[in-house]
Amino acid sequence: MYIPEHFRVEDTTMALAFMRAYPFAIVVSSSGPEPFATHVPVVIRQDGNQIRLRGHVAKANPHWKYLSEQRRCLVIFHGPHAYISPSHYETRETVPTWNYGAIHVYGNARTFSTVPELLGMLDDLIPTFEAAYSEQWSSLSETYRSRMLNHIVGFEIAVDRIEAKFKLSQNRTRQEQQNIIDSLRASSDTAISGTAELMCQHALGTKVPEKK
Repeated sequence: MYIPEHFRVEDTTMALAFMRAYPFAIVVSSSGPEPFATHVPVVIRQDGNQIRLRGHVAKANPHWKYLSEQRRCLVIFHGPHAYISPSHYETRETVPTWNYGAIHVYGNARTFSTVPELLGMLDDLIPTFEAAYSEQWSSLSETYRSRMLNHIVGFEIAVDRIEAKFKLSQNRTRQEQQNIIDSLRASSDTAISGTAELMCQHALGTKVPEKK
């Protein structure tokens, strides 16, 4: 991913927090002449310096075969984004742009379909996305649960590189940043207002809280 230095984030903790906040990712693999992508929720697990992504796809989705045959893959995490009008800038000779946050994660995948491993993967996913569902899942008949498990293939990606880009007007003046924040925050579109909040999280604008 192209990342100008203004927008590069080297803080792994910050990148992981963003990934956990926006876990509905895009997994991209090679599939012969063309890349193949699947939109899927993933769980991020960290054990020391090792980061792993876990999830599953439908068995009818050929992506699990691609992950088995070509283990190298890319996972894209994307968050709020918004059009930025040049009307927010202090100089006239400016052009529109787009603010956003994105993380590209590279690693090697393995797939699995045994019942113990699938159940272990679900033990990660269910508490992350709806802990209350654990009771319902446990109460379902063995026949139904086995049938559902037979329709999915799990995957785990061992991460070896993370590229984090937060393009949030870091190259503009503090006042221009605040103009943008105020405008975006007023929107009823959560993708747009969320971009304003992301800018604030990165201590941009004029209303940066003082450190105590």
